[in-house]
Amino acid sequence: MGFHGTFRFVNNKVIILLRDKVCETPEELITSELFLEVVTRFVNDLKRKQAPLLQVFGKPIHEIEYTDIHELIRVFQVLGKMPLEAVPKLIEAGGRFIANPSLLQAFVEDLYNYWRQFERFIICDSTGDRLDKRPYRTFNSTIESLTHLVRQTYRDIAENITGQHSNIYRQVRAGAEVAVIALPKDLALPDRQYQQLRSIPIIRQLLLYPPLLLNPPMNKRTGKFERISRNPLELIEVTPHEWLCYPAKVGPLLILVYIHEKFFELGLSLCNLFELADDNFLNRPIDAIYLFGVPGNALDTLAPMPTVFYDDLEHHMITAACPNKDQFGYFGYLKKMVLTLHNIKIMQQEKMPYHGAMVRLVTKNNRSWTVLIIGDTGAGKSETLEAFRIFGDAQIEEMIIIADDMGSLDIDPKGNVIGYGTEVGAFVRLDDLQPGYAFGQLDRSIIMNPNQVNARIVLPVTTYEHVMKGYAVDMVLYANNYEDVDEEHPIIERLTTPETALHIFREGTAMS
Repeated sequence: MGFHGTFRFVNNKVIILLRDKVCETPEELITSELFLEVVTRFVNDLKRKQAPLLQVFGKPIHEIEYTDIHELIRVFQVLGKMPLEAVPKLIEAGGRFIANPSLLQAFVEDLYNYWRQFERFIICDSTGDRLDKRPYRTFNSTIESLTHLVRQTYRDIAENITGQHSNIYRQVRAGAEVAVIALPKDLALPDRQYQQLRSIPIIRQLLLYPPLLLNPPMNKRTGKFERISRNPLELIEVTPHEWLCYPAKVGPLLILVYIHEKFFELGLSLCNLFELADDNFLNRPIDAIYLFGVPGNALDTLAPMPTVFYDDLEHHMITAACPNKDQFGYFGYLKKMVLTLHNIKIMQQEKMPYHGAMVRLVTKNNRSWTVLIIGDTGAGKSETLEAFRIFGDAQIEEMIIIADDMGSLDIDPKGNVIGYGTEVGAFVRLDDLQPGYAFGQLDRSIIMNPNQVNARIVLPVTTYEHVMKGYAVDMVLYANNYEDVDEEHPIIERLTTPETALHIFREGTAMS
């Protein structure tokens, strides 16, 4: 087999599992089991559509069989090295495929596009070689090699069909879009129901080729997260090879996010939002566990909305779970549950979580302020940061994002209120960003449902060092997007008493 590993198709995803390397020549690629599977799926798709492209087989559509697909692949083997005229000389029944070169060329073009419309993932499991010690070499020999090889094979075949070299080359991503090294690791998981998680590989390195354009099943979140009195792991039976673990540094906490393969594209997007825990951080006690994409109906009996969490007081951790039904195929179910777990743990540590954005502003006359903007979803926190970036450009020398959506407050020995963040990235509506800024960040972004209402973008905005440094808070603003600015409601309205402030905070009013 051309690929040193296995593969599987899950909905619109191709997941390639590797031990060391991919195939290295066009012939190895064309003769691989994965290539055969892709061509077979493509032909079956054309059969369902009764597509004219199938005339390339030179027989009625209902008579096209598996042996014909094998014969076509043999033709591709020849065309990978030699011109069209060589096919009938080397393959006795190959003449029918080249009778109409334009049709064959169109078939190859559509096959190439069919492959590229899949979301493509490579997972390196290199327990024996410990390739995670040389991640660049591993990823270079997987993503880079496969991308170049697929493009080379496509171009060789196309040029041998037409007899002409292209004069425009588009270097599209034709291999995998995301690759991870995921290895078994002995984590400090409790006994009993937690033991089934031990066999799930832990992501140690991740490489993606942004911008990624994803189209998950949903573009909004509904319902609420329910606290339950039973550990969901008692009802869940995990199949380890269907899962990956993204160990996230969420502020000061270690939260293990287990992602089912149905939602790999969402789970691996966490790399733009939360720092990936290194080996030292993984030696810490686990604060929370989240299983995102639990198959079956095991969670349905636990709550009306089966996005649930359980506070395991015995083991000092929280366990959460979400089903893998399409209605939960939205990044918000990942982000908000992780941040909810963070908030609960922070309160248990007698600190105060906040829902808001925090930024440190340094002006050009060398004055600095740390500003906390509190507000519910849709109140305008991210928009305010964007406004600082645009309108404050002439006065602001440096703008450090500490938190984009959630964080915590503590009091230091001197009585100062100290603010921390949670995420190194932002998950924001594409419409909320100025076009110039959004396009300027495209090379690092993951964009979700770009053609729908509430299109979202996940992009890195700060570093973990800034998130966890701890900045003294100078000013707290409550984002008010529900009252018009007039004589009675100035742009900034000072809250004169604690009672007034607490009343506004408790009301949590926002227009969204």
